[in-house]
Amino acid sequence: MSPSTKKDAADQAQVDHSRRRFMKGVGTVSATAAGVTALKPAWGGMSLGDALGEFFQDHYQRMSPEEIAAAVSRIERKAKRKFGRDIQVGNAPPIEGVVFGYALNISKCKGYRDCVSACVQENNLGRGGQMEYIRVLELDKGDRNLDHANHYYDHMAVPQEGKEYLPVQCMQCDDPPCVKACPVDATWMEPDGIVVMDYDWCIGCRYCMSACPYSARHFNWREPEIPADELNSDTHYLGNRPRVKGVVEKCHFCIQRTRKGLQPACLEACPTGARVFGNLLDPDSEIRWILANKTVLRLKEDLGTEPKFWYYTD
Repeated sequence: MSPSTKKDAADQAQVDHSRRRFMKGVGTVSATAAGVTALKPAWGGMSLGDALGEFFQDHYQRMSPEEIAAAVSRIERKAKRKFGRDIQVGNAPPIEGVVFGYALNISKCKGYRDCVSACVQENNLGRGGQMEYIRVLELDKGDRNLDHANHYYDHMAVPQEGKEYLPVQCMQCDDPPCVKACPVDATWMEPDGIVVMDYDWCIGCRYCMSACPYSARHFNWREPEIPADELNSDTHYLGNRPRVKGVVEKCHFCIQRTRKGLQPACLEACPTGARVFGNLLDPDSEIRWILANKTVLRLKEDLGTEPKFWYYTD
């Protein structure tokens, strides 16, 4: 794409974003000569102050602490109306001196998919197969061609003889092409290496999905369906807070957990101990030991995306 074409695309996306924010408000308020008088159901019963606050909300990275606090309060009130439950939206910043990385022992993964289920529950993903951040691929032993993988195996029991399993998710690239592709800066890499999303700023253009070589980004084609009694109330603004139809989302290394010093839900759920997560800047961490002592590989390393997700074997 030529520079002029890229600029045109970015300009159009900015226009589309403004149009989306405008259309978001169309039909939600009725006005008389005296001004705005009533809210219609499109706001889901939202107060006028909350409706206007959400409509004019700025990008996360430009908001003051006071503006973020106000946005968090709106999100919590909106979730209370929708699910009938209180949630807490955290805003924990990156931990100083930490860059997160992941390693996965292929020889230990048996294809159980416990990691997938744990991720869905922890991160408030839509139920019924609407969205899964983690895909476990089934391959013939020794075959590293992902085009040959079975994404949808449904055996009575795993592992199957002659098969091996390769979980894939967001690689948290150090040079993420998805970030470069976003025309409105709705996604970026944080200092701790996590590539995050401002869901309120995403315009749903899906350029980031096209740019990601790992198919790690997912679009909400419909309103995520989450039973109220299964909603995880411990959330983060840039992570697992409830999302809406029309935005892109992705794995964020369980930011609501890892920035508190906890492990990702997928790691804790793995019954075979195949997963290792830690601080790449800590020379005494387990992940650094693996990188120094095991033969490791990264998917599509030739693309220069510098994933912070490695695979190895015993």
